[in-house]
Amino acid sequence: MADDAGAATAPGIRDIDLVRVRYVDGEGTEHLIRLEEAADTPFEDGRMVRAIPSYRGQGHMPGRYWAATLGDLVEYESYLECKWLMLLDFDPQVTAFATQPLEFDAIDAGGAWQHTPDVFARRQDGSVLLLDVKNPEMRDDPRVRLQEERTGRVCGRLGWDYAMVSEPDEQRWTNIDLLSSARRPLHLGEELAPRLLELARNPVEIGELMRFMEFPDLARGVLFHLMWQQRIVTDLDRPLRDSTLVKAAEEAQA
Repeated sequence: MADDAGAATAPGIRDIDLVRVRYVDGEGTEHLIRLEEAADTPFEDGRMVRAIPSYRGQGHMPGRYWAATLGDLVEYESYLECKWLMLLDFDPQVTAFATQPLEFDAIDAGGAWQHTPDVFARRQDGSVLLLDVKNPEMRDDPRVRLQEERTGRVCGRLGWDYAMVSEPDEQRWTNIDLLSSARRPLHLGEELAPRLLELARNPVEIGELMRFMEFPDLARGVLFHLMWQQRIVTDLDRPLRDSTLVKAAEEAQA
């Protein structure tokens, strides 16, 4: 989230004239490449291009998120950024993601600028989603709007999707946050998964499902794990209650 978008100069910026991309590969070697080369570079396999600062009294809370998609820890710069890492982790189309993955070093009609996007995500089909995570109070800052415009223009040239995001939908986030408590691999209760999938072949309320189980407290954790994996699905835009209907996904039934 730290960046230098340059001065918020006059509107109508023309197409970017020159862009180079700096990144650090998995072996720790730094590279500076032309924008055209970036389209085929596996940034998800590299290291962070900048360290995330951590000091007493800072205005946001950095940390590390354990990603089920990766089986590893990913550093984040703020709690808001951590929320978006979790949403990416939950997305079945996302196969890998990395934070602080690269730096754009560019010159356009407004002058020279540099920017390190927050998150790089790779999807199953090979496409890319680049995210910048911004405090909603900063979205109207002219420098932030200019950064969004510039980064979006660069991503357009690469064929990448780009979004500047703030707070996710509150109800959906609350539900996914609850399911994330069971995102790690199953050990205790693993044998309950086939029974839950069988019972959920047709829509069934969570409370009713638990009444079929000998150890309902343990079974609820296994259910949440299956829901995190989206082998059992429901409407996550509504509160999760015992009256919530769930159903085994078609792939799980097959």
